[in-house]
Amino acid sequence: MRIYKVGLPFIGMSSLMLLMSPLANAAEMPSMDHSGMDMSDMDHSSMDMSDMDHSGMDMSDMDHSSMDMSGMDHSSMNMSGMQGGEPPADARSPDYSNGVPYGQYGKPMMMGSMPLWGVSVDDLGYQFDDDQINFEATGWYGTDSNRIRLRTEGSAQTKDDKEIDSLSSLAYWKPLSIFWNGEAGVAYDTENDKSAVMAGIVGTAPYFIETDARAYLYTDGQIRLDLGAEYEWRLDQHWVVIPEVGLTAFSKDDHDNDITKGFNEMETEVRLTYETFSRQLAPYIGMSYETALGKARGQRRQHNEPVDSSSLTTGVKFWF
Repeated sequence: MRIYKVGLPFIGMSSLMLLMSPLANAAEMPSMDHSGMDMSDMDHSSMDMSDMDHSGMDMSDMDHSSMDMSGMDHSSMNMSGMQGGEPPADARSPDYSNGVPYGQYGKPMMMGSMPLWGVSVDDLGYQFDDDQINFEATGWYGTDSNRIRLRTEGSAQTKDDKEIDSLSSLAYWKPLSIFWNGEAGVAYDTENDKSAVMAGIVGTAPYFIETDARAYLYTDGQIRLDLGAEYEWRLDQHWVVIPEVGLTAFSKDDHDNDITKGFNEMETEVRLTYETFSRQLAPYIGMSYETALGKARGQRRQHNEPVDSSSLTTGVKFWF
């Protein structure tokens, strides 16, 4: 009796199991351990995975820290449709008008870019003992970055020859920092009848002390330096006490105009001011004191002029 054997091609055990179990449940695949499988030599270039559905794959627990993608070439990737790319040419107009005209009033402007003007009269008062009127006023036109300022200060006698002594300047004003502004321009002094070139700095020193320093170079080479400081001590919403001090110095002697080298005089004043509801008008009453300094004291004595003087003052300050 002959025994016949049927020959089958050799197949692996794992393949045989798959062939024998074609209806195996795919849901049991996640329990399989693939950690020992080496697929480094497998060629995936011919695999077409374009029709595969990855929406149900959970890769939240996958560790990508050991993946090296430095050799990947992204030059052929088109990401123009992603957010953050170049906008279309007509996406938005540079002035944000989106093609809508501004109408009869024209293009709007920021408040700080509009040219404005203002007038501030810091002192318009009468000194009883000296029988004179003191004044200090400033007018300006421009923006927050550039302005033209016209400033004048001095006194007018109300008796005898009614002489007016004033120092006026026309200057260009520009901020230098947060608290300081610079000025440069020309000036004219009626007391010695001379013109000058002026440069100064005005601002707020620590502790809210309003400070100004101006230098004047006259046509004859004389240099005048004016220094001033003022502080507003607010008692309540309307009552304000304002102490201020001013110093004047010169670079050389000028006997024709009673000027000596160095500091010539110091002026101080304390005012009690009442600001009205709009704070644009503030009448005041105060006391002023003036004294000569250095060689100017001896020069005044030679001309029989008082070295020190004090006076009750009253006046008003306003702005608009």
